Amino acid sequence: MAYSVYTTETFEKEIKKLSESERKNIKKIYVQLKENPYVGDSIKYRFFREKRLKEKRIYYLIYDDLSTVLIVAFGGKKAQQETINKIIKLLPEFRKYLKKLLRNK
Repeated sequence: MAYSVYTTETFEKEIKKLSESERKNIKKIYVQLKENPYVGDSIKYRFFREKRLKEKRIYYLIYDDLSTVLIVAFGGKKAQQETINKIIKLLPEFRKYLKKLLRNK
């Protein structure tokens, strides 16, 4: 079963700063996540994962009940723990954000 892939506004702002080749690689990851969202490394929870893109990481949440992946952050190794902690703290907000996105589709 294919999953839908969505992103947060924050993530979209971050990837606009990247080179064209980096954005192409991110689009390849979108395709991968649609087919198998569990390809990345698990972080603390089975549904919270990261996918490496050279020295950077894409952080995403999997919602099996909605057949959806929400890409929430992009960052380097230096800020990794800070990013992870922030995402975990905002888990309920991300779910609300995704449900709102799905309602407006």
